[in-house]
Amino acid sequence: MSNEFDYTKLNQATSVDQSDRAVPYNLRQSGPTKVEMLISTRVRKSPYWHLSMQAGCWRATVYNRIYHPRGYVKPEDGGAMVEYDAIVNHVTMWNVAVERQIQVKGPDAEKFVDYVITRDATKISPMRARYVILCNAYGGVLNDPILLRISKDEFWFSLSDSDIGMYLQGVNADGRFNCTVDEIDVSPVQIQGPKSKALMKDLCGDQVDFENMPFYGLADVKVGGRSCIISQSGFSGEAGYEIYLRDSTLYADDMWNAVLNAGKKHSLKVIAPAHHRRIQAGILSWGQDMDQQHNPFQCNLGYQVSLSGKGEWNKKSDYVGKTALEKMKVDIKAGKKPYKLQLVGLEMGGKPIEEYAPDFWLISKDGGDPIGFITSPWYHPEKKQNIAMGYVPFDGTLNPNGFPKGKVGTKYKIHLPEKYSDKPGTPVDAVVVDIPFKESYNANTREVVKG
Repeated sequence: MSNEFDYTKLNQATSVDQSDRAVPYNLRQSGPTKVEMLISTRVRKSPYWHLSMQAGCWRATVYNRIYHPRGYVKPEDGGAMVEYDAIVNHVTMWNVAVERQIQVKGPDAEKFVDYVITRDATKISPMRARYVILCNAYGGVLNDPILLRISKDEFWFSLSDSDIGMYLQGVNADGRFNCTVDEIDVSPVQIQGPKSKALMKDLCGDQVDFENMPFYGLADVKVGGRSCIISQSGFSGEAGYEIYLRDSTLYADDMWNAVLNAGKKHSLKVIAPAHHRRIQAGILSWGQDMDQQHNPFQCNLGYQVSLSGKGEWNKKSDYVGKTALEKMKVDIKAGKKPYKLQLVGLEMGGKPIEEYAPDFWLISKDGGDPIGFITSPWYHPEKKQNIAMGYVPFDGTLNPNGFPKGKVGTKYKIHLPEKYSDKPGTPVDAVVVDIPFKESYNANTREVVKG
């Protein structure tokens, strides 16, 4: 038994209305886990795992049943905030091979992809990528991958943390679509930071016109002599690119070392995925900020369902979840509240949060019973205060584009652990603000419509 907690007295918070979830969030505040996590061969080591270890990785989690590096700079050397400095001032490389690549290929590839995503796949041109969502029949978000269209009849889903590959195979289990659906030996790394373009120019030479490469544009290149697809995209809000290495089990070292060599003059640093920076950008993390029991409207992804009128947003064809989502959209427009909690941005007090939260810290209106919870908190060095995304009761507020949001200026109390509290046992002040907390290098649609 840990000396830090009496686990017999940790109760589930029942005052947070989770009645619209089949499986409520566990809101017991049990703090850091004091056990050794057993991980065996049932969890996969990616082709880059040994390279991450060489680079100093000292901690990891499990993501898509793959080891996922989550720290290179140790706490005694400055920890995650040293990594933050690298991404906002220089350039970084991340091992994100956990983003499994599910290939859909064949004559009906477009028709299949169009059926499982909410935006119009027929309007996505070859050699372009998009951020997309897949929903279940009830409108819940199953995954929010990057979708790469390699050719007319080939797509790659670059997955977030839910094994959607099995789901996609299930959708086509009866062979209704003339295409294959399977994972391929392609593993990505991310190159993120203000010096990323300069590094990529040195790495790829004249293979790519980086000055005219669009946001989410793709290019077929050789890196370290090996075949790759690159995309101008990333999970940070900074300028950045992703390198998708083909036959990565064989050629991981060649590509990785080529990036390291090209990065020397740009102060390249291998770091963990920059959750501090993605929180600033309002980028969601599946499983943390939303899951299959959240619909797009309540987690600021309503624009993925419909932005009236143009191109990929003017989708007429059927797709999984369309009936449920269209009904929600009508209900929200009519002033109804089809769900309990809404994701909002919060600026809050407390001592600097420079580590991952082990619990969903609780939110109350006035310091009393909890009514919501925080999903992603961190310290914002430029604002010199803590920020967070979290869920509070939905009050029906819509932005000028008609998308649900939290009411800016609404005040709450956040129940932080003693480590971060200004005064132990006393919740800190918080206020709802617009997301993002910091503008992205490439403003995406979510930022433009703010929901």
